[in-house]
Amino acid sequence: MINFIKRNKMKKVIGLSFLMVVLFLVSCESQAEKENEKKTEVKVIEKSPKEMLSQAYQLFKEGDDKGSVELANKVLKIGRATKNDTLIGNALTSLCRNSQRKLDTTRLAELSSELMDLAASSGNQKWLMYRAHMNAEMWRLIGNMDRAESFYNESMRISLEIGSTGMYTIDHFNKSFVSTAKGDFETANELIKKYYQLRREENQELEDAYGLIALAYLLEQQENYEGAHEVAEVTRRLFKEQNLFPEPPDEKPLLTVELKVKKMLDASVLEEISTTSTSASVSSLLEKYLK
Repeated sequence: MINFIKRNKMKKVIGLSFLMVVLFLVSCESQAEKENEKKTEVKVIEKSPKEMLSQAYQLFKEGDDKGSVELANKVLKIGRATKNDTLIGNALTSLCRNSQRKLDTTRLAELSSELMDLAASSGNQKWLMYRAHMNAEMWRLIGNMDRAESFYNESMRISLEIGSTGMYTIDHFNKSFVSTAKGDFETANELIKKYYQLRREENQELEDAYGLIALAYLLEQQENYEGAHEVAEVTRRLFKEQNLFPEPPDEKPLLTVELKVKKMLDASVLEEISTTSTSASVSSLLEKYLK
């Protein structure tokens, strides 16, 4: 009898334990489902078209053309569906950048034609400005400096007319590469000076490392290899500190400078300049090297 009672008690204990385990597992599954639901909710939150274009630009600068193109095409589709000229134009401009990496002039011509059509239908000259700028960048990369200069002049004319100060400013920097490549060092020098002057007038950050690429290239072409190396070193340091990724048309001359100074200067000189340049700033280099 006692054994029977003990067995019954044991069965109740086991049954209760089993029930507790089941309840615990059900509770865990329920909590896991809630967590998964939260994760799913987060995943379905879409970025705005503006955020997607910003990400597309960042991916382009980092070299992920596939990801960049996918986002730009997505925005282009949204723009066409909603008849939003701004989204269409910005998406086309973004895709123009991606055509630069492969030097795909055929694709650029197609996108340029669409930008021209958009400018005509919307009456907004901004899209012609972007078309000219992107073509200038492409032809500078290819090495056709006369054609690049013509497009830069067109872009600068339109940007000045419509008051697009940002593009007008940056094209002084861009066009300086063309002048330097053509051996017109005086004009290149003036364009770089004007670039920083315009930034000052617009109350923009003067410690702009991007402009130093143009200065490094100018010094290298003038055969001032020590100066070119110093400026290039500071440029790379500031890019790293500021988490900047130069675009292909702009990094190409910087790579040219870095390759040339290694050929022209002894390793000891390169190292010494690299060490002393750690305290140099944009302002100090402009004062030192710009006439």
